[in-house]
Amino acid sequence: MEVYTRVQTAIEMRQIAEPYIRRKAIRHLEKGRVVIFAAGTGNPFFTTDTTASLRAMEIGAEVILKATKVDGIYNLDPVLHPEAEKYEELTYLDILKRQLKVMDATAISLCMDNKIPIIVFSLKERGNIQRAVLGEKVGTEVRDKPWKKRP
Repeated sequence: MEVYTRVQTAIEMRQIAEPYIRRKAIRHLEKGRVVIFAAGTGNPFFTTDTTASLRAMEIGAEVILKATKVDGIYNLDPVLHPEAEKYEELTYLDILKRQLKVMDATAISLCMDNKIPIIVFSLKERGNIQRAVLGEKVGTEVRDKPWKKRP
């Protein structure tokens, strides 16, 4: 499948990417293109997670897909602790209260304030990005309210 993409960055590097302009990013999305936001905000003290949350808020994103080295969010680092337990679903407050190291507190707070769900999944498993985009269950889902028990 051919997917048209654009890379935008807040740091000047025209040979690699176009400058980040909110209106232009939204226009690319309206045309069905994938927009990749690279190199942070161009300001110090902002993590890439905070930048992702900020950009998601600016463009009105429905969800943040966070592809990582592990297949979701765990109570402990699963690389260091084989007994770590994976969470299937969490709320933003769960992450903040338990001090889980999936994203920094600023990024989580921005998503919570703007009700932007986060899906954390493994980048290593082939097809996971496509599955996440299609709404299939991958990794751990984070949102504002607890899930109702399914029958």
